[in-house]
Order: sequence, then structure tokens, then C-alpha cells
Amino acid sequence: MAHHAFCGISRQHLGELTEELAPRWEARCESGRDERRGGARQRETGAGPKYELVFIDRVLATLVHLRTGLTHAALGVIYEVGSSTIGRAISEVLPLLAARGFAVPDRPGIRLRTLEDVFAYADAEGAILRIDGMETQVRRPKAGRPGRRAFISGKRKQNTIKTTTISDHQGRTLWSGAERPGRIHDQTAVRTEGIAEQFRQYPRVKAEVDEGYRGLANEFPDQISAPPRKPKDIDSAPLTERYGWREMRRRQSSRRICVEHANAEHRQWRPLQRYTGRRENYGETHRAIASLVSDRAALRTSRHRPSTELVHIRAAAC
Repeated sequence: MAHHAFCGISRQHLGELTEELAPRWEARCESGRDERRGGARQRETGAGPKYELVFIDRVLATLVHLRTGLTHAALGVIYEVGSSTIGRAISEVLPLLAARGFAVPDRPGIRLRTLEDVFAYADAEGAILRIDGMETQVRRPKAGRPGRRAFISGKRKQNTIKTTTISDHQGRTLWSGAERPGRIHDQTAVRTEGIAEQFRQYPRVKAEVDEGYRGLANEFPDQISAPPRKPKDIDSAPLTERYGWREMRRRQSSRRICVEHANAEHRQWRPLQRYTGRRENYGETHRAIASLVSDRAALRTSRHRPSTELVHIRAAAC
């Protein structure tokens, strides 16, 4: 089960992840035991019933469930335990994964957890952000339930939950969140997270967006780049104007496409292709997967554009 085809991460990554989460899991379990017994322990450490699954198996069961979508019953057969034991293990490990935050390229040990962290990082490093929305199909609310239409996406015509992803110029995930029902517009979803205030606070931060964030681009024209508007009467416009508009759109799209690649990495995990669990738990699942994706993406070597300055290799002979 530790093979990357099942759990989605390498063995080295799995070892580092287990070492990172083990103290937090133990502290959380001890806190729960203190709360249940209402005081300090009466017996020595290690006394009492033992866990059916050790911590590494709990992490693996959670990763396999997130990667492949295997049910609790199927995982219970593999580990020879009950499905309730698998469900309890996943409910313990998933919040720890979701709270990890997002890895920073070339900065091991530093993680971004909020939108403020992302803008502070972009301002310090001079990174140009790429912003895009992602929709995941979810179960349809029951008939007669209030707010049922809020999840119907106007673009996909399905019941979805919308999230916002921010990446750098290499498609490395820096932040993913702002979970909102699918009916909400991309721009509205990220505005409710306070992104406009962040652009005002960090005037040097720039971003590339698509047509769905046209309002933000109009509000911050010096910071946000959106696709150029289509000329009026383009069919009767001069040929140079038509080709110029298409070339500008192509160039802006090529600068922004890397965030689409970041979303594609998220889609490799089964729950983000079609989420069949409770809609209330989708945000935690999404953040857990996005944190794992950011770990792998942060390991990519940063590419720097070569200088355009001409340098003489040797003196030319007269």
C-alpha cells in the first residue's frame, strides 16, 4: 500500500509526512483522552487496549482513500479490520493533513496557510501569481432543502463546489481554498476571502487571471492582467487588428496556463474528480489533497529566464 500508485506519494515523502504528523496525532489523542476521563491518567503510559492500526497504517489508509477513492469497507478487508476502524483513522488523520498548509518552493520548512501569507511571499520574492477557479461535482441536496439551487453551476450545469487556486509561474500550488457553492461567481468567491484588500496592501504584487476576474482587473489595472477585450465588430475590423487581438490573447493565456496545470494535478486524486461524501467535509478533503500536491510541486527546480544581454565570447579578429 506504500507504493505511489496506491497512496500517490513517494516513499521518501511518506516517511517525512509520517515524521511530521506523528507528534501532532499523539498530542491530539492524549488531549482527547484527558477530556474523556476528566483529569490526569491513573495508569502508566502504554496501559489499556492497543490500537488495531498503528499510525503509519492510519496515514496509508487515509492516503489510499484520497488517491483512489476506495471505500472504508474495502480498506477494512485489506487491513483486516472493521470499516468503522478505517473511518475513525481517516477522521483522525485528515484534519492533520488539511492543517499543514502549502509548501514554499526553494524554502523547505516554510508553509503558507492563509491568503495573507501568499501575498507576503509574492511581495518578498517578486513572484507573479496565477489565479484560477476549479469546480468539483458533489451530491445533489435533497428536494425541498433550503439553498438547494446554490450548488448548481451556471457553467457546468451540475451541482458543484467551487474553489480558488493560486500558483506561481511554474504551476506550483501556493494556496487553494475559498470553498463556495458552485452558483457563486469565481470573482465573488475570491473577493469574499479578502483578495482585494491584499492587492491594496501589497501594491507590488502582480497576477495573471482569466476572463472570470475581469472586475478585479478593472479595479487593479496595474497589478492584474486579464485577457484583452474583444474588439467591436471584429468581423469587419482590419486584419491587423484581428490578428493583434488574437496574439495578445494567446500570449496572456500562455502566461496563465500554468495554474490550469496545477488544477490538473489536483484532479489526479479521486475525490476531486467527483466528490461523493458530505458537502460539509469537502473543504477539509480539498485542503488535505492540495497540501500533498504542493509538497511534490515545491520540489521542482526553479527555472530562471535567461538574460537577453549579449556577451562577447572572444574578441573578433580584424
